[in-house]
Amino acid sequence: MQNYPKHYCGVFGVFGHPNAAELTYYGLYALQHRGQESAGIVACEGHQFREYKRMGLVSQIFTTDILHGLRGQSAVGHTRYSTTGASHLRNAQPLTGDSKRGQIAIAHNGNLTNAAQLREELEDRGAVFTTTVDSEIVLHLLCQPPKGSDENNLLQAVRRLEGAYSLAILTEQELIGVRDPFGFRPLCLGRLDDGWVLASETCALDLISAKLEREIEPGEIVIIDKNGPRFLQAFPAHNRRAFCVFEYVYFARPDSNIAGRNVYKVRVEMGRELAREHPLQADLVVPVPDSGNCAALGYSLESGIPYEMAFVRNHYVGRSFLQPSQLIRDFNVRVKLNLITELVKGKRVIVVDDSIVRGTTCKARVNNLKEAGAKEVHVLVSCPPHRNPCFYGIDFPDPSKLMAVTHTLEGIREYLDADSLGYLSEAGMVKATGLPADSFCMACYNGNYPVPYDEQVDKHIMERRRSRIEGLTEGLEKETMQIKLL
Repeated sequence: MQNYPKHYCGVFGVFGHPNAAELTYYGLYALQHRGQESAGIVACEGHQFREYKRMGLVSQIFTTDILHGLRGQSAVGHTRYSTTGASHLRNAQPLTGDSKRGQIAIAHNGNLTNAAQLREELEDRGAVFTTTVDSEIVLHLLCQPPKGSDENNLLQAVRRLEGAYSLAILTEQELIGVRDPFGFRPLCLGRLDDGWVLASETCALDLISAKLEREIEPGEIVIIDKNGPRFLQAFPAHNRRAFCVFEYVYFARPDSNIAGRNVYKVRVEMGRELAREHPLQADLVVPVPDSGNCAALGYSLESGIPYEMAFVRNHYVGRSFLQPSQLIRDFNVRVKLNLITELVKGKRVIVVDDSIVRGTTCKARVNNLKEAGAKEVHVLVSCPPHRNPCFYGIDFPDPSKLMAVTHTLEGIREYLDADSLGYLSEAGMVKATGLPADSFCMACYNGNYPVPYDEQVDKHIMERRRSRIEGLTEGLEKETMQIKLL
């Protein structure tokens, strides 16, 4: 069972470089943490699009020969975790289409809250969908006959979208980046020699030695062509921004910079805030690798309590492995992290992690420490309790599966068998970022959703579509039976 929230997706694009596909490969490699289910690259040479997509990790999918076959001076890539749509190859991105204006490839990070309504509308107008991902809706909107210039068509398409999205779009002449008006997802622009780069995070620019030019602003579109980048504001100026604060807490790589803040430094500061809010008497501060490393260091620096890497992470655990059902107790836990018993025996231990979602993994960590002879185990979390689902692209489960919904704080502590339990406050989390509270979406903590989402409308449309598909299936089965009888 997945006990941490899964990552969303990573997008990357290159324009005007002879090794566009190879650079995109390295960019996706740097963004692998954002999605491990599938990856793909589409390259453009003149009017010719070439694509390669597979299930699995970036390093497993692309070989030198495959990259050499993806010729062209522009490319777009995507590494995916499925937030909308099942984990199948047909849902892997980038998605491609052929329109009156030429070929288009799109890579999408985020979740559209009006996806069901838009898809229903497009299907009523004759659109045929080949995937179950909301990203294909964007592709259909972009391929609609233009009303005026291509630029106007792009603006009209983007303005139909609601929810969270950062897009990298490749056409035969351009690379386009789009960020939603609330700025839920990160997107930045870089420069490499005479070429230009779009990336979800700055760490991807660092790997290919590209220089960060600037972040794409919320509601902004950047269009990169042979004349360089130009910027459009697709929406009226928004006073309210809603960047996903969980990027700072967990998702983004610590070597990335977002909104001028280094993620590593923000996480260390979250640990310092934890120490101010929850001062404890203990012998060791121990992180849960790798997500708790920075916050645990911050707690240690602020409190003066020694920091020890008592849990050792196995970095070579694949996505699947032989699981002995009864042979090794807690195998799923122990195969990823092993405890150095000598460091914790007889000690009062503070264990720091970035979040508790379902609680089962954290419980196993506490058990490990107590079995190893830890005198006390105190659990601290570098964000507030998760009490609400996310509709914008994070795989937080429904509320009935969230530990902070089904249990009181004391109930969680008892379930974990911890000597004490403390969460960082919402104010402390925001303070650690150095940005105003209204810069963020914190709906998973406080239930304040920046973009409305009508779950009942979405459910109604999906059920109607399902009944239609089941009706078609039933009709085909009857026809097959009649053919067999004949």
